[in-house]
Amino acid sequence: MRIAVYIFVFLVSSTLFAQKKILKSIQTNANSINIQTSGLDHIVLENSEANFIEVMLYAEDYDHQLIKIDSKQNEVDIAFEFEGFETREVIFRKYITKRLQRAYAVVRIPSDKKVMIFGTNVDIESFNIKDDLSIFIENGIIKLNEVLANTAVNFYSGNIFATVAHTNLTITSSEGKIAWNTKEYKNQIRYVAKENDNQLSIQTIKANVFLTSQ
Repeated sequence: MRIAVYIFVFLVSSTLFAQKKILKSIQTNANSINIQTSGLDHIVLENSEANFIEVMLYAEDYDHQLIKIDSKQNEVDIAFEFEGFETREVIFRKYITKRLQRAYAVVRIPSDKKVMIFGTNVDIESFNIKDDLSIFIENGIIKLNEVLANTAVNFYSGNIFATVAHTNLTITSSEGKIAWNTKEYKNQIRYVAKENDNQLSIQTIKANVFLTSQ
């Protein structure tokens, strides 16, 4: 009987934490990419040396999951679709002691394409994106790493981290903390770089902003 219980727990754990990887790519001449992050816990944005958009989705073993790409003449819409999660969450809820990692995605973008990311509760990490980036979410942890292009972020609460050099800054956080290197600022930063290559704009109500200079 005890062996049977162990086997059941192992099967439950294997099913619960199994992951699938889905890959989809598209070649396009559109210069604008819109990413809807609904259903994701985390998304990573990277530059690609190839001339096509590549989307990788990692998720638990859902009954059904899709990467949806709608390519138009001037823009590409990327979204994600899941089915089966709510049923499994109810079934296994009593075995879960911490938040499930529902799914995360990696999106690789070729050069000369603007990117806009939309969502509610999602963590975002971008790796030294070389073209314009705009982020509109409600809550999350945002890691921009080195800012190399015009970047605009609008969100309500969370934390944001960025490394800046030769960057104009327009930062506003009504109730959050703003720190640039070792100095703290109250509510806002307005800074014009002598050699300005790009603009970083952050508008938030409760988020904390942490900037580091190279």
